Amino acid sequence: MNSRDRHQHILAEVHQKRHVSARDLAAAIGVSEATVRRDLRTLADAGQIELVYGGATLRRSSDYSFRSKSTRNVEAKRVIGRLAADLVHDQEQVFLDSGTTTFEMAAFLKRRHGISVIVNSARLALELDVPDLRVILLGGQYRADRMDCIGPLAMSMLDQLRGYTCFIGADGLSMDFGPAASDIESAALFHRAVQNARETILVADHSKFDSPSLFKIVEWNDVSRVVTDKQPGDAWIEFLESRGVQVVCPPAAAPVATQNAG
Repeated sequence: MNSRDRHQHILAEVHQKRHVSARDLAAAIGVSEATVRRDLRTLADAGQIELVYGGATLRRSSDYSFRSKSTRNVEAKRVIGRLAADLVHDQEQVFLDSGTTTFEMAAFLKRRHGISVIVNSARLALELDVPDLRVILLGGQYRADRMDCIGPLAMSMLDQLRGYTCFIGADGLSMDFGPAASDIESAALFHRAVQNARETILVADHSKFDSPSLFKIVEWNDVSRVVTDKQPGDAWIEFLESRGVQVVCPPAAAPVATQNAG
């Protein structure tokens, strides 16, 4: 295994078992304990796991419920919500995922006229309950902690819809793996939403860069723009430009080669 494969294997083991030992991981992967410990340190530095004596465990903060996620990087998400909503015009159709970053778009979308919003989040559907705005709520298996619907029924409804702009978030981003989610159900549903969209815009705060998650949502080639709260590092700017992905961030933080929005 290369380092990326080892990291993905370790993350899968941690999410499944909640606690892993360096010795067991070394035996399973076929590398030395020293190599595993370096991998664990890298993942811990990226905020993916928590180091404990002899191994690692799932971070206590790895709570992906809507209530928990809504308390993280609040100001950054509000900045992103405004910038992302500025990309939506009257009479357009959009899909918003059930994440807390896209949720911050709601306050600004209420000012639009005649837009249709496709959501799988019950919480977001209630927030968008205003005149002159049409909400299409996907059905399916309801997850109370996330206040959203996932599964085959939600995907079946998505397959009947086209012509919308898709706004998705991510639990982590990496250059080689792409935007990713912490659970397979969300990744599968948002992947389908991207497949059926005319354009996909990724919304992600600065903490998500170089902090990979477990389940890939889409390839970078499927993303047209990234909306974030501050300028990514030079390596990210170069990487995204090489793939034709525009970066939207606050004007004061935007480099010359970055698309400004305000």
